[in-house]
Amino acid sequence: MKNNTSSKKTGMKKGVYVLPNLLTTASLYCGFYSVIASLKGDFSLAAVAILISLVLDALDGRIARMTNTLSRFGAEYDSLSDLVAFGVAPAILAYTWALSSYGKWGWLAAFLFVVCGALRLARFNVQINIIESKIFNGLPIPGAAAVVATGILLFSYLGGTGRFNHLSALITIVALSLLMVSNIKYYSFKDLNFFSRKPFMSFVLMVLILIIVAAEPQIMIFTFSFGYSLSGPTWALVKSAKKTLVRIKNGRTEKAENSEGTFV
Repeated sequence: MKNNTSSKKTGMKKGVYVLPNLLTTASLYCGFYSVIASLKGDFSLAAVAILISLVLDALDGRIARMTNTLSRFGAEYDSLSDLVAFGVAPAILAYTWALSSYGKWGWLAAFLFVVCGALRLARFNVQINIIESKIFNGLPIPGAAAVVATGILLFSYLGGTGRFNHLSALITIVALSLLMVSNIKYYSFKDLNFFSRKPFMSFVLMVLILIIVAAEPQIMIFTFSFGYSLSGPTWALVKSAKKTLVRIKNGRTEKAENSEGTFV
């Protein structure tokens, strides 16, 4: 009787929702498989596994909301899965593909990616009811993982083979890590509702985008991923430039008013 009473007081429920957690498990599996493929030197397969994990991660949350099966357990499990699939897996992929040639600096850069991803997830969980849902505070960890995965697929598509020994890979990993823990704002796309009515031209535009992606998937997916990673800093620079222009305009107005007053 005491056990039943205590469980009722704490609001604990027995069991878990199967479907969304199965999708989360599938996403976790893809992340783990990506690690195995990276260690075997199959970098393209490892990158594809991360992208499949991205799709599954997007589905589990949407299905949980659509079927009203959201739970605290599912949210925590999803975060742990994300750390493996979008933190550990891309870091190991980047290290085995490009960073290993830099010795200590290479694996430290890969570790920086993992720890910044973990901090990004922890901050997101803490701020989930504080930050506006339309924006993300810092680059989302799936977005950073997508840049790594699509960059490797683009490298293979352009004829590259084996490992990539170039300083740009090290710089990119460090930059993505810092963007994840930054306060730069990114659009979350959470307010998009594909089940509502849209203007006809919006549908046509979506079809055209799908056709372009189908024609050159490696190029376009990398373009979208890399472009999204740059959208936050670009947005911040535009906002800063607008504020600067407003200050300059207000300063000129004040000077003009003061000069008129002095002349009078």
